[in-house]
Parts: sequence; C-alpha cells; structure tokens
Amino acid sequence: MTRTVLAATDFSAPARHALERAAMLAQTHSDARLTLAHIVSGSALDTLRRMLPGDAVALEAQLLAQAEKNLAELATNLAARHACDIDTVLAQGSVLNALVELVETRQIDLMVMGARGAHFVRELLLGSTTERVLRKSRRPMLAVKQRPHTPYRRILAPVDFSDHAAAAINAAHGWLPDADFVLLHAFEVELESTFRLAGMDDSQIHEYRILARDAAQQAMESFVSKLRVPANQVTRQFVHGAATLRILEHEQTMDADLIVMGKHGQSVMEELLLGSVTKHVLAHSSSDVFIAGQITD
Repeated sequence: MTRTVLAATDFSAPARHALERAAMLAQTHSDARLTLAHIVSGSALDTLRRMLPGDAVALEAQLLAQAEKNLAELATNLAARHACDIDTVLAQGSVLNALVELVETRQIDLMVMGARGAHFVRELLLGSTTERVLRKSRRPMLAVKQRPHTPYRRILAPVDFSDHAAAAINAAHGWLPDADFVLLHAFEVELESTFRLAGMDDSQIHEYRILARDAAQQAMESFVSKLRVPANQVTRQFVHGAATLRILEHEQTMDADLIVMGKHGQSVMEELLLGSVTKHVLAHSSSDVFIAGQITD
C-alpha cells in the first residue's frame, strides 16, 4: 500500500527545508509517494482583479504559470537528489481550506510544512498556517524548523499516558523505524502550592513527590505496552515540574532531532482545541515537531 506525503510550499526558505525533509522521508520508504503543493491565494487574486481589472486576466495567467514552473523545478531538483516518486499540485483559494481539502480528499498519510512561512510577522499575530491546519485536520503533520542534514535519530516524546500520545509515537515510529525514543513524563504534586500555603514542610511535600513519581512509573509501564516501538529503542525519563518548561529543557539537554507530540491531551477542553502544551512546544521548540492526533488501531 502506497504511503502518501504532502509537502506544502510558499517558496520561502522554511518551506524549502520542509520539502527537503519530506523528500528524505519519502526516499527511505520504497512505497512512499511525495506530492509538492502550492496554493495561490484566492484573496490575492481578487485584489489583483480589483486593482488592475484590464490586465488581471493576463497577470493571473502569468502568475499561475510561474507558480507551476517553480513547483516543477522544485520537484526536478528534489528528484535529482532523492530516489522517490514526486508529483505536484497547484490549487487556488484560501490557503488553509485548500490545504485541508487536499489532505483529506487525497487521504494523505503525512503532511510536511515549514513551521513558519514567508509572512512571519502576520503569522505571529494570527497564528501560523501550520497551527491552523492542525486545528482543522486530524492527519499527522511534521512541522520543520531546521535545515535537514541527517535522518532523525534522537526523538523526544513527551507523554501524558493518553491514547493520543501513544498514537503519535506509533505513527512516528512507522515513518522512523530506526530512531530511538525518549519518553518524558513531567509530573507535579496536585495541590502542592496549596500545601505550602497551609504550612506543610518540605519533607512532607517531598514524600508526596515520591508517591507521584511512583504512580507515574506504574502508568508508564502500562503506556509502553501500547507502543509498537521495540523495547531497546525506548528510554523512560521522569521529571518534576510544569510540562511546558521541562519539555523544552529536555530538548536542549538531549540535543533532540525531533519532538513527537499528541495533538490533544487528557482534558475535555483540549479535545476541542489544539492542546495547550502541544501549541507551546510547536511555537517555542528548536527541533522539528511531529504531531499526530488520530487514534489508530
């Protein structure tokens, strides 16, 4: 069965890094096919028609032809360096809606996008296209931040023991079967700040932390049983503190190549929104981020 990878590009430098990574991934799987996609903004075309009504038709045709040429050149250059099947698709409309439609109608197995596009300041204000696509699609996504040089080898996988976290790790392992995974669980003592305000001494709080760690270790073993990653490729780590801080600290400590996250967490609210921890890591990590949200068998 053919695996399908879709890499979106706006022809910016971050997008070129994403295309390169997508081609590297596709090359390692003989059954993979890579599609390069560019969306011509419908609002930009509408503005063109309004401002230059007499020349709009010719300019629009020229713009589309140039975009198609750019895509074809990218595909040719990637194919010369990576042994994989590559095709292209050019679409018009809302970038967000067109990408989501492409991903869903073609049942894409993995989306690959640059974590930031050409309009960096605007994305800071409105949320990146990558984040907005994640909110609307349940397909796995790889958000690329670094220029790719070597295959992913050291993967940090923060876990809250949810099925979404297990699904994300299994999906990433399917694409990266040789990579090692560090499963990181950040635990906190419930009501610790309240205990301190009530005058509980540090030794008592330390005992509660030990109990919390013991409970996390038991939960981790149950969680690991859901994974398809071989035991010799899995390391367990436990740290005390807020997950948003500890994940980024651990990323730097272990020099991670990639962070793998579930799209949602345990809470009901995070079932409706992109999980707050995932959103924070996507925005602030240095590493590329693989995000998957759909639970598969």
